[in-house]
Amino acid sequence: QVKLVESGGGLVQAGGSLRLSCAASGQPLSMYDMGWFRQAPGKERELVAAISRSGGDSYQSDPVKGRFTISRDNAKNTVYLQMNSLRPEDTAVYSCAGRFVFEWSRALLTAKDGYRDWGQGTQVTGSS
Repeated sequence: QVKLVESGGGLVQAGGSLRLSCAASGQPLSMYDMGWFRQAPGKERELVAAISRSGGDSYQSDPVKGRFTISRDNAKNTVYLQMNSLRPEDTAVYSCAGRFVFEWSRALLTAKDGYRDWGQGTQVTGSS
């Protein structure tokens, strides 16, 4: 089991930027597809972005496409979410999660139920 710890959240004005980091320990991150999820009050948790274990394939949800970028550095056991042009509706708790790769497909990369290892989350607040 991999342990995940997020950092980098905070309060930012609309149009600003933040970079979230997710540091892994206990297992090599290269064994995992990684995802960033967010959950706003009263809403279901949603997958925002995902990246394959090699970094060769990635996904961004429609609400963040063109504004958020997921990346990873397996040598540093860290995954990042660069968030630009933040909006008030991006306000949520952001969590990173890992999916151990037994087999791979793009469908599995974006299947929320496949992510079993979770960090504690970090609050991101976009102010208007």
